[in-house]
Amino acid sequence: MTTAVLVDLVRTASGRGKPGGALSGVHPVDLLATTIKTLVERNDLDPALIEDVIAGCVGQVRDQAVNIARIAALAAGFPEAVPGTTIDRQCGSSQQAAHFAAQGVIADAYDVVIACGVESMSRVPMGVSAKGGDPYGPLAVRYPDGLVNQGVGAEIIAGRCKLDRTALDEYSARSHQRAAEAAAAGLFDNEIIPVGGHTADETVRATTTVEGLGNLRPSFYDAGIGERFPEIGWSITPGNSSPLTDGASAVLIMSEEKATALGLRPRARFHTFAVTGSDPLLMLTGVLPATQKVLDKSGLTIDQIDAFEVNEAFASVPLAWLHEFGADPATLNPRGGAIALGHALGGSGTRLLTTMVNYLEATGGRYGLQTMCEGGGMANATIIERL
Repeated sequence: MTTAVLVDLVRTASGRGKPGGALSGVHPVDLLATTIKTLVERNDLDPALIEDVIAGCVGQVRDQAVNIARIAALAAGFPEAVPGTTIDRQCGSSQQAAHFAAQGVIADAYDVVIACGVESMSRVPMGVSAKGGDPYGPLAVRYPDGLVNQGVGAEIIAGRCKLDRTALDEYSARSHQRAAEAAAAGLFDNEIIPVGGHTADETVRATTTVEGLGNLRPSFYDAGIGERFPEIGWSITPGNSSPLTDGASAVLIMSEEKATALGLRPRARFHTFAVTGSDPLLMLTGVLPATQKVLDKSGLTIDQIDAFEVNEAFASVPLAWLHEFGADPATLNPRGGAIALGHALGGSGTRLLTTMVNYLEATGGRYGLQTMCEGGGMANATIIERL
């Protein structure tokens, strides 16, 4: 069977996803175009060899409409023969892009492909694509009591897992501490590319403390929702949630044979893939069955994995995951997660992959497992092996 390998991985630094953020003045097409162009240039790759650009993007309207993968490939100066397609699996969009790209290599449909993702939340706010419409339509027949937003889902998870405010804030402060320490040690230097002169993650706050986070008010309080779900303790705040973020990331995927022929060194190989649906009410618990599914398919045990990236959409998600699988906390998001590094929706999947590969290389680890909760109740999981 053809082996799909990761040759290189890059990302922009995170920018605050609101007007005035470090990347808010950069068009999302330019964000993605600069990222994929840099990826190709730093590997001295002829862009004519790229057989597809597969991009994740959630808000596919306004500045991110009209198939941003194709537009970015053209804006990057790639030959017109290089196609592109944009996919939406909510927060896991670019992780799914990496799955599709690698699976295409394994199926001998591609030799060289880019998986990437982008989101400019300062220009295309979360949820704007649903305004004025009815995206759920007849779904109300199946769920007559109605679904809830992701923040309320995170509250339900915290309540049912008995995660109090202190535990959530302690985890969140640790995310900032780890990210700040990694940045200070230059551990992100190999993955961050400059865009608009921006080279540092704007969302990381090195001075974050549990005491400071404790002063923030809950973001999703609703008395009516509280009556419906009495387990909710109203403990999800801006401090223990991922911030609105602008950013892009991209990975270069090839067959191992093609990489060798081009004189490029494979850095990791794709080992196992999984994707699953989960309860759309809780919405964010899909990381649990997805992790179990990918472990079962891989034949590996949790103790054989050297690093885990579990997206920190909200602190209750990785903490619930940690409770379920009992992994070493030191190996979970070891360089900080989305609470500190930001969550640029469609760009987060390949961002996590980028950080995970660099961590495995720095520590000599062999296996990494990445999983991402997704809107609507889904999750992707990926296991890679460092080469």
